[in-house]
Amino acid sequence: MTAVLDTSVVVRYLMGDAPELAGQAVKIIDSEDSLQVTDVVLVETTHVLRTVYKVEREAIADALVAFVQKANISVVALDKGLVLQALLMCRPSGRVSFPDAMIWAAARGAGGKVVYSFDERFPTDGLEVRRA
Repeated sequence: MTAVLDTSVVVRYLMGDAPELAGQAVKIIDSEDSLQVTDVVLVETTHVLRTVYKVEREAIADALVAFVQKANISVVALDKGLVLQALLMCRPSGRVSFPDAMIWAAARGAGGKVVYSFDERFPTDGLEVRRA
């Protein structure tokens, strides 16, 4: 059986706050069970860590990379390698947003070669970004 994780479980796991909930999150995530997260969970997690917990973007990227690299974690409908690559694009600067990185991973994973975006900072690695 594969279960899907909600953002609240991922945040508790990464932050360790609310000790009882954090302990439950650790038991779930560090188990042998196959677990999945969605791109929405990853993006929402970045938002919560940044806005509520004031975690720096590099630390968020590092924590999510370590989390996604866990053997029992997969990402729904996205290639794990592309998700890791996308998260690493977010680390060095504020140039690439976490949501844009997940869109990039989805486009690359779907075999897309072109993305339409008005965002001047949209990642172009392996894609053609068209503005019009």
